[in-house]
Amino acid sequence: VTSVEVDICRLGLVLFDSATMMIFMFYQVEEFDMGNKLFGTDGVRGVANVYPMTAEFALKLGMAAGQLICRKTRRAAVARDTRISGEMLEAALTAGFNAAGVTVLKLGVVPTPAATMLTPSLGVDMTVMITASHNPYQDNGIKLINADGDKFSDAETARIEAAIAADDFKLNPDEIGVSEAVPDAAAGYVDKALKAANGETPLKGLRVVLDCANGVFSKILPEVFKSLGAGIIVIGNEPNGKNINLNCGSQHTEKMIETVKNAHAQLGIAVDGDGDRIIVCDEQGNRLDGDQIIAFLGKCLKEEGKLRGNTVVATIVSNPALDRFLNGCGIQCVRSAVGERYVIEEMKKHGANVGGEESGHMVLSDYGKTGDAMTAALVLAQGLLKSGKKMSELFPLFEPMLRLRADSKFATKEAMLAAFELPEFQAAIHQAEKTVAGKGKVLVRKSGTEPKIQVWVWSDDRDLAEKVNDEVSSVLEKAAGFETKKLV
Repeated sequence: VTSVEVDICRLGLVLFDSATMMIFMFYQVEEFDMGNKLFGTDGVRGVANVYPMTAEFALKLGMAAGQLICRKTRRAAVARDTRISGEMLEAALTAGFNAAGVTVLKLGVVPTPAATMLTPSLGVDMTVMITASHNPYQDNGIKLINADGDKFSDAETARIEAAIAADDFKLNPDEIGVSEAVPDAAAGYVDKALKAANGETPLKGLRVVLDCANGVFSKILPEVFKSLGAGIIVIGNEPNGKNINLNCGSQHTEKMIETVKNAHAQLGIAVDGDGDRIIVCDEQGNRLDGDQIIAFLGKCLKEEGKLRGNTVVATIVSNPALDRFLNGCGIQCVRSAVGERYVIEEMKKHGANVGGEESGHMVLSDYGKTGDAMTAALVLAQGLLKSGKKMSELFPLFEPMLRLRADSKFATKEAMLAAFELPEFQAAIHQAEKTVAGKGKVLVRKSGTEPKIQVWVWSDDRDLAEKVNDEVSSVLEKAAGFETKKLV
């Protein structure tokens, strides 16, 4: 290793070989009880009518956010997805904001990328998106978006949690807010998303299956693709409050894949319930890995002269072969901690306009503020047609390295932390670093939600990957006293 760059952030320490641009060692440390007991990197989530996804919690959250955050315009926006509990939580949040003297703009059912994109133009201090994303209808969640359209920071959510826990709200009988409905709130979002389309009918000649997950894109996605000239076959576009993500969408692609093959479509596109995640399959029904989509988006924008900063951002769990492919295209690949919010932070830092997670969140910041399935789908579909090839002829863009993973679970948090600090474990990590340098990647993570340490190893060489994975995980297995669970 000729030079090592060290980036210390909230979640850990990242090391990479800047001579080859091949990432070889990561630590992502997610400590317990970091001040946010309920809110994670993307809001709070749970079963509807079970704490914290109760009307009472939503009411108090509205009052707390109204008093702590809504100080400038005294206005907040509320949006939701199609699940049945959305109206209940919307009503409770609205009541809380109103009680705190805040006027509420009710956006209704809109995609999360629409809520984040629209927020800066609404003249509000914040927006609340009520959604549990790809989860089943029984769940729901609350995402907090600041006035600029970005997700709340940990410090902001910690303040709100503390206020809810204190349950001491100073309400003024002379300051009570009202509610205003915003008709066709998603129209502005659609107009901006269409800027990702080159020409009036750039999708003419495309035959595509669209799985809308019975969620927020049930109407918008088919209308947009049809207006741009595509021939569409639509499934999962009849939401009834209880069928969001049910055997459809990004988490259940079986029907999409079957439909693509039966309809002789050129590709299939599935989104999740709130529209910030995309999964794609080719004409043969082969599902594309998210890293392949990240690579394709970066390559397309590079070829069109639209890739800002000549940089693409991916997370530390993306395959190292992604870096290798992008480097071969003359593109720098920068890594962030896991979580869309951290991808966006790195994009801003490096002036990039393409970023994503292998799980399917794709961020194209020229068109929006967050992961956006529709704009990613538009860019991908146009790139496919421009190539003149079949999807199966284009993908995979690169052969991914073999990935091995071992999870070691401990009885307590204290036992986990003690195992992590064991001299023999640290020695095993450093030896792994030397062994895979220039040949792959090792990732060690302490879970932020349970007493578990994960060891990930990537390499083109299966024997090398298995050897390194076994050597590191065997130390943890002895310390934990349980058999380590190994995954491929």
